[in-house]
Amino acid sequence: MQNIGTQLRRGLTSIFSGRASRKQAGRAQDAVGTMETYRNSTEVQMSQLVLLCHTNHRGELSVGQLLKWIDITACLSAEKHAGCPCVTASIDDIYFEHTIRTGQVVNIKAKVNRAFNSSMEVGIQVTSEDPCTEKQWSVCKALATFVAQRNSSKVKLKQILPLTEEEKVEYSVAAERRRMRLVYTETIQDLLVKSVIQDDVESRECSRSVPAEKTRVESVELVLPPHANHQGNTFGGQIMAWMENVATIAASRLCQGHPTLKTIEMFHFRGPSQVGDRLVLKAIVNNAFKNSMEVGVCVEAYRQEMESCPRHLNSAFMTFVVLDGDDQPITLPWIQPHGEEGERRYREASARKKMRLDRKYIVSCKQAEVPLSVPWDPSNQVYLSYNNVSSLKMLMAKDAWVLTSEINKIKLYTLEDNKFLSFHLEMTVYIDTAQAFLLLSDLGRRPEWDKHYQRAELVQQVDEDDAIYHVISHMLGVECKPQDFVILASRRKPCDSGHSLGLGPREPYVIALRSVTLPTHPKTPEYTRGETLCSGFCLWREGDQQTKVSYYNQATASLLNYVTTNVAGLSSEFITTFKACEQFLLDNKSELALSLQNL
Repeated sequence: MQNIGTQLRRGLTSIFSGRASRKQAGRAQDAVGTMETYRNSTEVQMSQLVLLCHTNHRGELSVGQLLKWIDITACLSAEKHAGCPCVTASIDDIYFEHTIRTGQVVNIKAKVNRAFNSSMEVGIQVTSEDPCTEKQWSVCKALATFVAQRNSSKVKLKQILPLTEEEKVEYSVAAERRRMRLVYTETIQDLLVKSVIQDDVESRECSRSVPAEKTRVESVELVLPPHANHQGNTFGGQIMAWMENVATIAASRLCQGHPTLKTIEMFHFRGPSQVGDRLVLKAIVNNAFKNSMEVGVCVEAYRQEMESCPRHLNSAFMTFVVLDGDDQPITLPWIQPHGEEGERRYREASARKKMRLDRKYIVSCKQAEVPLSVPWDPSNQVYLSYNNVSSLKMLMAKDAWVLTSEINKIKLYTLEDNKFLSFHLEMTVYIDTAQAFLLLSDLGRRPEWDKHYQRAELVQQVDEDDAIYHVISHMLGVECKPQDFVILASRRKPCDSGHSLGLGPREPYVIALRSVTLPTHPKTPEYTRGETLCSGFCLWREGDQQTKVSYYNQATASLLNYVTTNVAGLSSEFITTFKACEQFLLDNKSELALSLQNL
């Protein structure tokens, strides 16, 4: 045993000994010279000194002013890539981490993460600095979608070519974020239908209540040339600033104080506004929770006073808190909804609060901070699926993979990153990529080639792309009883945004796996409950009837000994299992000819 341990340590030392020097060399080199001189071609930076005219009564930068600067910077980045005018289509959730005071500097950086057909995702980072102390703070991050237009017609965009690891990650995950935006409204409605929204009456100070109608605000704005861009369209940031203003007034009527904006939930622009439009902005407090309140804002536009049907431009939801002298949130009065419409807004606000928590702790946080097994329910299935696929794509896009061995045309790579040891197996198989995708995405067939799988039972077919399985695994090493897993399997076909024409980087077919918990499948004495944080397949089309098959796994503590034994060359189970996978694909490819017609 001592000799084996020594060999194992030596094997791991040889794998990772040059890691630091390789990372340093990687930072020093890229396609255009040195990383110090490299700059994304779509990047735009704005720096603004916060003056008194930009601030509120507390001497803090107005969020409305910040939103205008964010929108302008992001728009310039989008136009830099598109080469033509662009309009704001939407901005995702924004969480404000830090306030900015008079005399401090705001730094905004924006770059295009990915271009689709006529739309593109722009990533925005906002930081602040104190020029006297040189301290810096992260203020917020945002994702905006812009549409390229020329003469009121959409423009076909060229594709982004990511070069750095960060750019590759953002590029890859942008497709998942786009998918999530498209099902946003549907997700809200499903949550309201399938879930029981519980109120936190017990935690409220019920002696104080405010009728919702008392918080209602209506304000009109005339769009003038300074409010518009070079096309005559109203700046999206200007509209957002007006929305923030009326929302703040509505919130102040509930708390009878000065509220602080903490979160903005997705701005979605349904149409343009031009110089000469009258914009009617309406706001009301939808619901008040213990320490926060949600304000709904709606914007309508009309050209003339007698216009009978105003155009709905935008709706958004903003979350406010009220801070005491120690910057701690105070307990708020509870809201009294009025009529059926008020009850609907009240219930939907509770549903959105649930979704915000899911997005914040499943989508927005770092992968290492996500619990291994997150409870599965209808309200978070979209976000768990997103996290499942994006985690695998982020692992795939890492630059620090090290080739450890190559046996029987199977390559084994390892990665030590963020306190995790990950491995990656790669081979080329003579099979159509779509066929391999269908075969490997059916987890019920995995026991046919993977000896570690005793059986895999389909528990729930969530939708066409997501399914939950209960997997029974054979004992590993000194385990005295078999393991069981509850696994979410999420599959994705490549996003068709120019790749079929040879534009932009190739996209893989993805089959992502992660652990979830289900009340119908609790832990039992019969099995040891196992967990997987991030694993799955990425498949690339290498040519006619030829596919590069890559398997990734971020090892959890229960698998670490098994993984290190294989990595150090003391076991060949990785290679044997992957060769069995190859044979399984070759033996079954002919039976799927008819199935591909439905893919």
